[in-house]
Amino acid sequence: MNSIATPRGVKKALVLVTLLTASVPLYGCYTPGERALGGGIIGGLGGAGIGALASGGLAGPTLAAGAVGAAGGAIIGAATAPRPYYRRRYYY
Repeated sequence: MNSIATPRGVKKALVLVTLLTASVPLYGCYTPGERALGGGIIGGLGGAGIGALASGGLAGPTLAAGAVGAAGGAIIGAATAPRPYYRRRYYY
């Protein structure tokens, strides 16, 4: 398998753009369901990417790593949802 040689600056820019794009689903998510969905998307994409790199592009390990990443991202996303804040007003 041949690799494409890219300059170091291009790789850093590509990683930065990828991370920023992957974090977009989490903006404005406040309920545990929304956070689980966004976390599952990010975890699944990250797991699939790591699985593809580690296995050399084989489909089985890539899909398995994507599934594990999606499950982990959904669990962590739901667990880190902000708690609702209710202000009690006392009238005297």
